[in-house]
Amino acid sequence: MPVAGVRRALRESVSGLPRAFWWLWLSTLVNRLGAFVATFMALYLTLDRGYSASYAGLVAALHGLGGVISSLGAGVMTDRLGRRPTLLVSQTATALSVALLGFVRDPVAIAAVAFLVGMASNASRPAVQAMMADIVRPEDRVRAFSLNYWAINLGFAISSAGAGFIAEVSYRAGFLIEAGMTLACAVLVFVKLPESRPAEDPAGPAGEKDSVSLGTVVRDGRYMGVVGLSFLIALVFQQGYLGLPVAMGAAGFSPADFGLAIAVNGVLIVVLQLPVTRFIEKRDPRQLLIASSLLAGYGFGLTAFADSVAVFALTVCVWTLAEIVNAPTQTGLVVALSPVHGRGRYQGMYTMSWAVAALVAPLMSGFVIDHWGAAWLWGTCAVVGTVAGLGYALLMRGLPGEGAPTVVTKPEPAPEVRAS
Repeated sequence: MPVAGVRRALRESVSGLPRAFWWLWLSTLVNRLGAFVATFMALYLTLDRGYSASYAGLVAALHGLGGVISSLGAGVMTDRLGRRPTLLVSQTATALSVALLGFVRDPVAIAAVAFLVGMASNASRPAVQAMMADIVRPEDRVRAFSLNYWAINLGFAISSAGAGFIAEVSYRAGFLIEAGMTLACAVLVFVKLPESRPAEDPAGPAGEKDSVSLGTVVRDGRYMGVVGLSFLIALVFQQGYLGLPVAMGAAGFSPADFGLAIAVNGVLIVVLQLPVTRFIEKRDPRQLLIASSLLAGYGFGLTAFADSVAVFALTVCVWTLAEIVNAPTQTGLVVALSPVHGRGRYQGMYTMSWAVAALVAPLMSGFVIDHWGAAWLWGTCAVVGTVAGLGYALLMRGLPGEGAPTVVTKPEPAPEVRAS
């Protein structure tokens, strides 16, 4: 493509989004530049502290349990108190708990603090996603979610390669760097981001904002189906940060080797996320979700045949393409199925599906690797990806077949951002 064409495509990808979105985008980037715990916790526990894969899985599961507990509560806070207060509290708490994790040594204390880190870090997700849906026009949301996902992985690509080498010198330094970057995000949110929670519609019935409860979400059958399928997909993708480092460590590879292999994930998303989003933006979400589910499952399945860093990196390339397609498509579907004044609760339930996967995945990976070997884990991923693909094929029969999902329950007001 000529340089002028590249510039035009880039301009079209980033134009027309509100300033508040870009501050939220920047806070996401800063946060991910300091990412360390989620990527290197398994290696820290097994290689540096000498614990078994099963113990590492237990700690990661407690981290996930913390996220499960906080997801729904954070969703309610997001709707009732606002997006901005929820972000401030969660990011500050995350910074403090991550710093503490770098200093505790007792195995019980490590597990307890990991649980607190999971609670704090996961509490910000419903607020971020709800705020993004608030401030971005419906027709721009798939693009906005894609740009935010791009920021996540731009930070991840930079941090994971560098953090792999930091880990060989000092894991504690990695924890402190993440704590500092997360605290910087909290400050950025406080200074630059106004509250975006939609005001109550004066023409609507009294108490309309409170008419959406957690029970409403649970009774929404199609939405809960999406939540269930997102759990299966998350269960597969989690293995890139849980099963993969443990398997590579057991096979004799170093933290730096894993850092280089997994950095391919972030680099590819940085390079391909925007052009792929332009390609998929108007295409049938059913086909995209089915294809990405299958590609994820079989991409991880190929890891069973990896015997070098280069081959591990090649398998990462395969499931990364699935991630690039799945992330903005599934997030756009979640927003489309969520009522305006219930976005926090709906996003909380969606976030919980990933938190439950973060709870189950390490238990699954640690147990399978310890008892049967890594090859069985990768075969299981292929099966789960296939089941998820079939689930999307059945669940989405009644949704529009062209373009991004457009299911809404009532006309949506224009995005409004209010100073707090």
